[in-house]
Amino acid sequence: MQVSQDQPIYSDAPLQLLLFVDGRPKSKPQVQRIRSYLKELQADYNFDLQIIDVGQQPYLAEHFKLVATPALIKIHPEPRQILAGSNITGELKTWWPRWQAAVDAYLELQSGLHENDENGRLREPKSSIRSVAVSAELIRLSDEIFRLKQEKEKLQEQIQFKDRVIAILAHDLRNPLTAASIAIDTLQSNYNPQKGEFERLTPKMTLHLFKHARNQAKTIDRMITDLLQVDRGNEREFPIQPQKVDIGKLCLEVLEELRDRYIAKSHKIKKDIPKDLPNVYADPERIRQVLINLLDNAIKYTPEGGDISVCGLHRTSQKVQFSIGDTGPGIPEENRDRIFENHYRLERDQGKEGYGIGLCLCQRIIQAHYGQIWVDTAPDGGAWFHFTLPVYPT
Repeated sequence: MQVSQDQPIYSDAPLQLLLFVDGRPKSKPQVQRIRSYLKELQADYNFDLQIIDVGQQPYLAEHFKLVATPALIKIHPEPRQILAGSNITGELKTWWPRWQAAVDAYLELQSGLHENDENGRLREPKSSIRSVAVSAELIRLSDEIFRLKQEKEKLQEQIQFKDRVIAILAHDLRNPLTAASIAIDTLQSNYNPQKGEFERLTPKMTLHLFKHARNQAKTIDRMITDLLQVDRGNEREFPIQPQKVDIGKLCLEVLEELRDRYIAKSHKIKKDIPKDLPNVYADPERIRQVLINLLDNAIKYTPEGGDISVCGLHRTSQKVQFSIGDTGPGIPEENRDRIFENHYRLERDQGKEGYGIGLCLCQRIIQAHYGQIWVDTAPDGGAWFHFTLPVYPT
């Protein structure tokens, strides 16, 4: 009786058996009983046995389509037979005489054939264990090829996405960089270092230029931060540091930060944030990113003179819902799921700044908080983005 725990043995014994085992402690006594019984039989019968750990060689288990272990398989002579269950030793006692009869019939057939090769030597019978090993290896290689093809397609998609993002990002950075540069150049050209003051600029204009340059720098920083965070899209966990957050106050801070942008387009901001809206248990910096992205989109797609709405709702005792609406072109129903993909851009976006990752980032942040994010069509047109966050426990 030959035993191997690693690679399959190559044998031409008339009776060939495979014993599949696993690492479960409960199965060890049963496996020991089977091996002890087979060792007793070895004194009278010539057979080969291979012990196979399914944890080490899963492809052999797949080859035989095993659903449970331990399992004893007669692979030679044909036909193949599988013994499984809680009483393999008992089944083996029943089937062993029949297996020996099958072996005797096989040997008699072989002695009658006596096929010789071209050198006159007796041709050895084909090894079943060898063919099993080859089949298992083919399965393993096939799975590996399939996995590599998937990885190749995924890498190609990532490369294409990154090339596209880099091109769009390079274009989008020009506007805030140019605006910041103009503001800084204006301040520099009007600054008199001897007097320590800005000539030909009122204090109000000076403050406005400083604020404008700072906001443009924040815009650039947000674009780069969003890109880097979505680039880590394969990570299972999105890191957050939740704490007690007044989301209504946080939203008002973001609106103030974006004030110049929506005033420039004469947007009217409609706020419906209840004073008794509960605090949420969330990461303030991450939720700030969500609010900035959603409000940035609302400003971007709302035409001049349009409305932007911000609403809070104590949805349940465990959830707060926050919504941001606009009076822009809206989101077609067939695209409402896809807009959260990290590379998807609607046809309407082609003439707009942005690179199609903001909503993907929003979804990842909200899901990390065990919340939901979705989009609806506003009754008077436009889009309504909603997301939920857990209420801070009191």
